[in-house]
Amino acid sequence: MKLDLLYEIDVPYPWSDKPHPYAQREAEQEAYRNTIEQVKAADQLGFNTVWFVEHHFRENRSHCPSSEAVLGARSQVTENVRLGFGVTLTPHEFIHPARVAEKVATVDVLSQGRVEWGIGRSTPMEQQAFGVDGPTSKAKMLAAAKTVVGMWAADYYEEHSEYLDFPSRMVTPKPFQDPHPPVWQAAASETSAVSAGELGLGLLSFALLQPVESMANHIRAYRGAQAMARPDDQLTRVKNDRVGVYTLVHAYDDPDEAAAYGLWDSVNWWYRHLAEFTLQWELSNLPEEEQKKIFPLLEPVIKGEVPVEYYQNEDMIIIGTPEECLQKILRYESVGVDQLLCYVQFGDLPHDKVMRNLELLAKDVMPALEERGHRVDGTIKV
Repeated sequence: MKLDLLYEIDVPYPWSDKPHPYAQREAEQEAYRNTIEQVKAADQLGFNTVWFVEHHFRENRSHCPSSEAVLGARSQVTENVRLGFGVTLTPHEFIHPARVAEKVATVDVLSQGRVEWGIGRSTPMEQQAFGVDGPTSKAKMLAAAKTVVGMWAADYYEEHSEYLDFPSRMVTPKPFQDPHPPVWQAAASETSAVSAGELGLGLLSFALLQPVESMANHIRAYRGAQAMARPDDQLTRVKNDRVGVYTLVHAYDDPDEAAAYGLWDSVNWWYRHLAEFTLQWELSNLPEEEQKKIFPLLEPVIKGEVPVEYYQNEDMIIIGTPEECLQKILRYESVGVDQLLCYVQFGDLPHDKVMRNLELLAKDVMPALEERGHRVDGTIKV
């Protein structure tokens, strides 16, 4: 298994007491500065890939709407680590496929071929703001991805289809990687995991909201779909059969010190904020029956009635001494995870403790994983 990093760029309230927008500006600028230092360290410590999300209007947890700018900047201060779009919001209403082709290829050129490209369609909160039609969003996401790959391959590209009317144009630049960067699909359900497998895409999933055993079912379904897929079913010119999973990861030297600098408060903040966000922005967009199922799960999290021990005991998060983290990570390896996307900047964790976390993972966890062996690559040209 390889260790990656995943960033949403958390900027949690409360900010300073300065008037708007100065409090927000200062908090965001500090968070961005910290991520640059952390990524530079990750590049030297041997982490495999750093992933940055694309999210819009998500105050507190995710202040990262322009992943191409962030990754382009990171390409110039790193040499080894791969750069992941995790993910581009790909349905046509979010962005024209030509713009996706341009920005992903540009980062690939700047980084000399270190890009991993993830595709996704987000949730109603963001879809509504951009006028995305929810029922057709998955079909548009896949159609747009196919268009992007076509633009990379063609001298001049033209398309007249259900979702796009595009005249013949040369799309520039072309990617550095031949034929193009590996493609991944974000999947929150077993159905989406199967879709990714059938299409020859890497699987990007998460462990934060499901026990390892539940995640294992998704991975088995994904692997089964890939095994049954025909070459003609491949969505792109590169087959990617890797599984990437993200969760909160923090290794510490001493548990009492970690509690003192607010580690468990930051874990609780992450889950509480997710529940509050879902209640405020997402729940009303679900069918009534789903609302009735989900609300009882959100309420105790918002009230702080779910102890962090629950997430720990189920290994939904990976927190502890390096030895404890390694044992939890090996559970992920045992169910078929190829890349663990470590969400290390969450809540109010001090920057120096995040940096120490990276050092501990690199010094005490990575060597043990390397000794176990891993696949050199999970992609092949098709």
